[in-house]
Amino acid sequence: MENYSRLFRSKKDSILGGVCGGIGKFLGIDPVIIRLIWAGLFFAFGVGFILYILSWIIIPIEKCECGDCGCKTKEETKEEPQPETKSE
Repeated sequence: MENYSRLFRSKKDSILGGVCGGIGKFLGIDPVIIRLIWAGLFFAFGVGFILYILSWIIIPIEKCECGDCGCKTKEETKEEPQPETKSE
């Protein structure tokens, strides 16, 4: 059985819908490069907007790693202990 990675919209590296972040993670490329290519398609041919909306609808959002909130891992949700203050 082959292991393969799936394409998801990114929750962590998201500016609008997470499409470029997810594609960048899937391809192992910096999402900024994907965003620049997408912007070029938008301004050069006018199809970037339609493709982005379709991708936003078709590509599923990545599942929550912590299984609870859907947006952060357990390590990120840990709160730093607050120093105790003495009240007089």
